[in-house]
Amino acid sequence: MPPRRRPPRPGALTELPPLKIVRKIFLLQLLYYVCATALVLFATVVAGSVFSLDLIFSWDSLRGDTTVGWMLSLVWMLNSFICVIFLLLIVSRSKLVPDFALTIHFIHILIVFFYTHSIPRNLLWWTLQAASAALMTFVGIWVCQRRELQPIAFGALLGGGLGSSSNSAEARTGENADSSDHPENTQGDEDLESGLANFSRGRGRGRNRDEFEMMPVKETAETNT
Repeated sequence: MPPRRRPPRPGALTELPPLKIVRKIFLLQLLYYVCATALVLFATVVAGSVFSLDLIFSWDSLRGDTTVGWMLSLVWMLNSFICVIFLLLIVSRSKLVPDFALTIHFIHILIVFFYTHSIPRNLLWWTLQAASAALMTFVGIWVCQRRELQPIAFGALLGGGLGSSSNSAEARTGENADSSDHPENTQGDEDLESGLANFSRGRGRGRNRDEFEMMPVKETAETNT
C-alpha cells in the first residue's frame, strides 16, 4: 500500500497562483509606503520639521531619546492599523493574512538595509517592526474572520420560496373550487381516505380496532387465593 501524502499546508502558495501572489504583494507594499508617506508628511508639517526619505527608509531616525523618533513610532503603528483595511480588501482570507503581513515587513527590512547599507542597530526600530507586524496580523485576522462569519443573505431563495408558497396556495384554491363543482368526487375521496385510515390501524394487518380481543382481568381476591 503506497504511503499517504500529507495535505498541503494552508497558506498563500496553495490558495493563490504565484503571479497573483506577486501582484497582491506589490500592491500591498505600494499602499503601505503611500500611506506611510502621507502620514509622515502630515506629521512633519504639523511638527514644523523638514520631510525627507530618511524618515521612511532609514532606521537612524527612529530613536527613543528624541520627540521625532516617538512621533514616527506612533505614525508607523497607525500606518499598520490602516493597512488592515488593504488586507481586508485585497486578501480577504483570514488564513492568508499572516503570510502577507509578515512579507510586507520583511520587504521593508530589506529596503531599509539596501537604503542605509547597514543592518539596523536600533532596538526601538526592531521593537517597532515586531509590534507593527503583530498588530497588522492579529487585527487583520480578526477583521477577515468577522467578514467570513457574516450570515449569508438568501434573498433569491427566499423570494423563490415565497413564490412557490403562493403557487401552492393557488393550487389548493383551485382544488377546492373543483371539489365544490363536483361533490361526488369529494365524497369518493373522503370514503377512500377513511378506508385507508381503518386499514392502517390494527398493527398494519388490515384489521379494525373493534376486532381486537380484550382479555378479562382477574380480580385481586381470586389472585390471592
